[in-house]
Amino acid sequence: MFLAPLALVRAPSATGAAAGILYAGAARICHQRPERSFHLSGVQLPVCARCVGLYVSGAAGALLAFLVTGIPRVPRRTRAILIVAALPTAATLALELAGLASPSNIVRAVSAVPLGAAAGWMVVRSLRAEGHTGIARL
Repeated sequence: MFLAPLALVRAPSATGAAAGILYAGAARICHQRPERSFHLSGVQLPVCARCVGLYVSGAAGALLAFLVTGIPRVPRRTRAILIVAALPTAATLALELAGLASPSNIVRAVSAVPLGAAAGWMVVRSLRAEGHTGIARL
């Protein structure tokens, strides 16, 4: 995600096709609006700020869940935890859609961190618990 804009700036002919594929794939899941996206070296990232927050924190949550040792346990209230973690993202989105606020890209990204981290954590812990007991509990 962070290398694509740099690849376009530093070696557009050598890596342009790969970056183009990444941007095209990202366009299927993200609106990619320039004013709602971060830019590196003057080039827009393949996803918006909110998606950056989701994906970076999701990867961090997944990595942390993978590194935690012991018997993998999934919280009983997984759905409730994910709903609570989604509240900051939902709040900023609702305020935007209602025309009551226009949060900065930093706020958009940071508001998505709890949801991304919780989702990444839950997915890895669920998979590890399934491998440990033979049953996934979601």
